[in-house]
Formats: sequence, structure tokens, C-alpha cells
Amino acid sequence: MTTRDGGAGRPRAGLRSRERLAYLPYLVPGVLLFTAVIGVPFLMNLGTSFTEWSGVGSPRWVGLDNYRELAEDAEFWASFRHNVLVIVGMAIVPTAVGLVLASVLTDVIDRRFGPRTAAALRACVYLPQVLPVVITGVVWSWLLAPENGAVNELLDAVGLGSLAHDWLGDPATALWSVLGVMVWMQIGFPLVVFMSGLQRVDPSLYEAAEIDGAAWARRFWHVTVPQIRPEIFVVLLWTTIAALKAFPQIFVLTKGGPGGATNVPSYYSYVSFFEKTDVGYGSAIATVLTLIIIALTVVFLRVQGRDLGEER
Repeated sequence: MTTRDGGAGRPRAGLRSRERLAYLPYLVPGVLLFTAVIGVPFLMNLGTSFTEWSGVGSPRWVGLDNYRELAEDAEFWASFRHNVLVIVGMAIVPTAVGLVLASVLTDVIDRRFGPRTAAALRACVYLPQVLPVVITGVVWSWLLAPENGAVNELLDAVGLGSLAHDWLGDPATALWSVLGVMVWMQIGFPLVVFMSGLQRVDPSLYEAAEIDGAAWARRFWHVTVPQIRPEIFVVLLWTTIAALKAFPQIFVLTKGGPGGATNVPSYYSYVSFFEKTDVGYGSAIATVLTLIIIALTVVFLRVQGRDLGEER
């Protein structure tokens, strides 16, 4: 009996192995592209981080000197603290607001006013996500300009002219102004992902909760959030990585100023590369940032895998 089952099992195992091998050729283009676009440049950047190099001539090997200098660089640590706030502005706040808006559009607007109204509102919220970052940054720099800027003009028009301010030029408000722009730009992505995820939620769950007298807030917390936890993990991971790599918004709006008030590691690396021509030090900053992104990705995936395993 054992031999017969084992003999039958071996052909099936061999068939599954051949089926897996049949997919390997389709992975080759992706692996080659990843190696050429990400793998090789990262290894080159890693090698450069151990050198002192101005971008021309021959690099001089300095070992871990760049990393030792980085560990004692107050400007780098200040930029890293700014990046923590950028994560709040590009990941945490948009995810929370996008989740609430998606639930309102799906559970309230769609049911009361129809899917067309919900789709139109969704498109309006998502519009900033598809606009080029440079154009968006330039427009917001006009809106927040200290003289003749639309924000200050609006405050003056409603009798609050005393609140007019140089929003991007004051170190006390520059970073918060940039964060506000980032929230506005980023909120469309979580909204669309969450609305897509809500399409797979059984409508009977909402109907049963409503029959039991659950208000919208209770339906949101006890039905919506548990049902789309995988989408929440994906959005948080994606937006956190985007926040750590945030560069064009800073470059267009403030260029890290005033006085380094909006500097972040990605922009600091750019300055080291192209303005200070300290390529080795800029590479060290980029390497540390990459390792942080990889570590956060591993943590997110482990937590998500454990969460999904507990559900099963």
C-alpha cells in the first residue's frame, strides 16, 4: 500500500516540478531588468560609498570614513527627523483620510446618490495624484507666495489678513506647509486602492450591521477596517517608501530651505552629489536610505504575513 501510494506520489511531484520549471523562462526578462536597473546601480553606489570622489578622476578608497562622518553629521540626523514627519504627511495621514473617504463614498454616497456620483467624487480626489509633481509644486509655490499668493489674498479677503505669512520662507512653517501639499497630492492613491478593496466586501455584512442598528462609525470600525486589512498594509508600505524617497516636492517647493528646515536625506544626498561634488558621501547617504527602506519592507511583509496567518 505504501509503495503504491509512494509510486503514485512521485509522478505527481515530478509533474509539479516540471510545471514550476515551465514558468522560469518568463521570469528571465524581469530578473534581467531588475539586475540592470536596480541591482548593478545599487552595487556601484555601495562601492562608491567607500571612496572619496568628486565625480571625475579616480576614486580614493577611504573605507568606512564616510559612514563614520555620517554618524556624527548633525545635518543628516536633522534631515532624518524631517523625514519622519514626511512619513506622517505622505503615508499615515493620507492612509487614514483615504480610508475614511473610501468608506464614506462606498457606504454612504454610493448607496444614497448612486455610483456615478461616487465615481465623480473619487476622480476629483484622485486628480492630484496624476498631475506631474513638478507642475503641482510650481502651482503651490505660487499659491503660497508671500506677495500676491492666493492663500494670503484669500485670508485678506475674508478679513484674516493678519494671518498672511511667508509660508515656505519661514523655518517655523515651511515644513508644515510642504506636508500639507504632500497630503493633498498623496490622498488619491489610498482612496482608489481602498475603494477597490471594498468592492470585494460582502454587502450583506453592511446590511446586517445596519439592521442591528450600527451607525456608520461602528460599521466603519467593525466591518470596513477588518475586511480590507491587506489593502491597508499595501498602502502603508507603498506610501512609506515613497515618503522616504521624497525628493521632487522638496526640490520644487523649498530646495531644502530655509536654513535646512525642509531638508530630507534624499535631497541631502542630491546636494552632496551635485552641489558639493562629494560623490562618496552622497553614496553613503543613499546606501543608508536604501537599507532603511529594505528593512521597513521586510518588517511590513512579516507583520502582514503574520496577520493574514492569524485570520486563517
